[in-house]
Amino acid sequence: MSDRIPGPGDRALSLAFETVMAGLRRLPYERRIPAGGRLFSQALGPLAGWRRRIRRNLALARPDLPREEVERLARAVPDNVGRAMAETYSGAEFTTRMAETSSLEGEGLPVLEAAAREGRPVVLACAHFGNYDALRAVVAARGWPIGGLYRPMSNPAFNTHYVPAISAIAEPVFPRGREGLGQMLRFIRGGGMIALGFDLHVQEGAPLTFFGLPAMTSLTPAELALRHDAPLIPMHAIRQPDGFRFRVHAFAPIPPGDPAAMMQACNDGLETLVRQHMDQWFWVHRRWKAAEEDRR
Repeated sequence: MSDRIPGPGDRALSLAFETVMAGLRRLPYERRIPAGGRLFSQALGPLAGWRRRIRRNLALARPDLPREEVERLARAVPDNVGRAMAETYSGAEFTTRMAETSSLEGEGLPVLEAAAREGRPVVLACAHFGNYDALRAVVAARGWPIGGLYRPMSNPAFNTHYVPAISAIAEPVFPRGREGLGQMLRFIRGGGMIALGFDLHVQEGAPLTFFGLPAMTSLTPAELALRHDAPLIPMHAIRQPDGFRFRVHAFAPIPPGDPAAMMQACNDGLETLVRQHMDQWFWVHRRWKAAEEDRR
């Protein structure tokens, strides 16, 4: 976690965000989640420059899209992000609803069930798609040990409420860094399931491809799976048309082999899923920094 001391601006932004989330929690759940979506789509997203980022990413990855579809996604993607944030900050109400209304399915489910019975570790390769916290909530509802690795916010003041919010969904959670890595490794050796993101730009990652573009990708999920003889299972939470429920799909385990090839398979599978649900992937991140720089 960053040792940077938050300044007055950091604290002011954090307090404003926390106040907004607290205001949303005053609404009934059925109104709260859509309201979070509208807030991010119509106000917070444009202020943060997300629409420009989404258009830029789509121009790189999907230059074939008609302009009207690009503009639809520039509104729909922040709406999904806002829904996800409202859900994550809903605590027990969110986890209860996930346990009652969302499903866990897919070719990898029998492998998960067997690992849970035998107390063996599993590495879940997940992405910023739908709501990645729904994945942890649905797995935890089965009583399976599910941990998560998170990247502390660049604004350290946000971590004072963000970390408790994600911890309320399922524990343990581990911060990126030496201490968090040590805790995570002990958890895996004890037979835990660990959810690791792989869809963000990682400077020290491998130069793989995503949507046919160079995309620096972490090899950590594959390397951990190989080191601990654990299956590597891509898993994603797909938001359903009602906007509230999810299908958490455990895809077939990636065959063991070269770590780069394993993670390329994860990228390829995610690309297929994103093409089917373009508005559910977080197009707000700078996934293709090298391609952006080449265009300058």
